[in-house]
Amino acid sequence: MGKLYLVPTPIGNLGDMTFRAVEVLKEVDLILAEDTRTSGKLLKHFEISTPMKSYHMHNEHQSTEGVVQVLKSGDNVALISDAGTPAISDPGFLLTRACVSEGIKVECLPGPTAFVPALVNSGLPNDRFVFEGFLPAKKGRQTRLKALSEETRTMVFYESPHKLLKTLTQFSEYFGNDRLISVSREISKVHEETVRGSISEVKAHFENNILKGEIVVVVAGKK
Repeated sequence: MGKLYLVPTPIGNLGDMTFRAVEVLKEVDLILAEDTRTSGKLLKHFEISTPMKSYHMHNEHQSTEGVVQVLKSGDNVALISDAGTPAISDPGFLLTRACVSEGIKVECLPGPTAFVPALVNSGLPNDRFVFEGFLPAKKGRQTRLKALSEETRTMVFYESPHKLLKTLTQFSEYFGNDRLISVSREISKVHEETVRGSISEVKAHFENNILKGEIVVVVAGKK
């Protein structure tokens, strides 16, 4: 049988692509990409001509079994997301689970993941932390925030630019205005920025600045 490779791709700076990642993407028989247009630019930059097929959150349930059959036939397959490591708030878990269930080898290459530099860069305790990814959009959001208000470990969240201020307002409500926080955006890109302080201070900063790019929010746990 073939092998499934989970291949991290740069979250910003193309220089973060590893030699091994390029080598694997050139040698596999098929690349599964979250967005073939976005990944097409990456593959072109590194002169990778491997055939590519779309695999994203809207078709992964229907596509997973077909990919498993491709792997069973002996082909090696690489899965990439738009940026970062597959399966971390991106497609990948369903396929990995299916492969493990079928006895197909799975190998995840080390590489870029947005929350790691944001956590380390925050100045908040990182010996123990909890990764929350994106909070529920509506149903269950307040229940989750209420539960996290008692969390003593550092908490890590992903957020989109247009929802950040709403989220910071809710953090003030559930965690308190004085809770320490760090917000990182555009990690590894030209306009990379990290803002640290209390929730109220950081919220005030972003109320007066235009927000762009993917965002990682790191919040201190309850004392």
